[in-house]
Amino acid sequence: MPRLDRLLTLYCFRPLCTLRLANNPAVPILMYHSISDADESVHPYYRINTLTKVFADHMRFLAAQGYRTISLTEAGAEECDSRSVVITFDDGYDDFYFEAFPILKACGFQATVFLATAYVDGERFRGRRCLNWEQIRELHKAGVTFGSHTHTHPQLRYLSRPAVVQEIRKSKNIIEDRLGSAVTDFSYPYRFPEENGEFTTFISDELRNAGYTRCVTTMIGRYRSGGGALFMKRLPANSADDEALLSAKLKGSYDWLHTPQYLIKRIRSLID
Repeated sequence: MPRLDRLLTLYCFRPLCTLRLANNPAVPILMYHSISDADESVHPYYRINTLTKVFADHMRFLAAQGYRTISLTEAGAEECDSRSVVITFDDGYDDFYFEAFPILKACGFQATVFLATAYVDGERFRGRRCLNWEQIRELHKAGVTFGSHTHTHPQLRYLSRPAVVQEIRKSKNIIEDRLGSAVTDFSYPYRFPEENGEFTTFISDELRNAGYTRCVTTMIGRYRSGGGALFMKRLPANSADDEALLSAKLKGSYDWLHTPQYLIKRIRSLID
């Protein structure tokens, strides 16, 4: 069956995007998870794995197109141009060390990895092994930025308020203690409840209170300067993204999907 989001992106919204003037440049923040040769029997939209070869193709494409990687801190700067991109990885799987990092290093790219600290040096997460602290320290010295992805990767909106605060603060404290440097980046796990104003206000307040300055989410789109570092949109990337779709995402032709994404959340909230 044809992939609807791909068809609409390439044959409807991409042509429309070429007609718009880019008065307000936006920075694509790519969201990867696992980089391995594991297969996934789920819809392409929901995949969290990117085959190693496909990831290498993605990075070589970025390099060939003249993209430069920047940090989340730099993403809000005025000097960002149409060839700036942020590369992020959620969950902290150990295949980042073995598969992704060598490719990034060969391309001269930087990246941010968000750790669910309960699974570092511990049990597998979603059946996959995560990074250990020795690997994390080595990567940190090599220039990889590490942020928090909570401690146990729960559905935060279903927890008590004190438990949410604990998840936000504990992971930050552990990473800072282990690496000896400040952690200011946070990645919200699972679907971001943007439709719930009360909860998002609570989350933003607690993130600031804990010392975070940036939070990335699963909201689809590119980050626009002045849009606020809490909460930042990202572009999901996985093995189903060929060169045409990846290019369209980078240039803004996939941003349209945030509207139906938000509407679905609103409908679900009314049903729940």
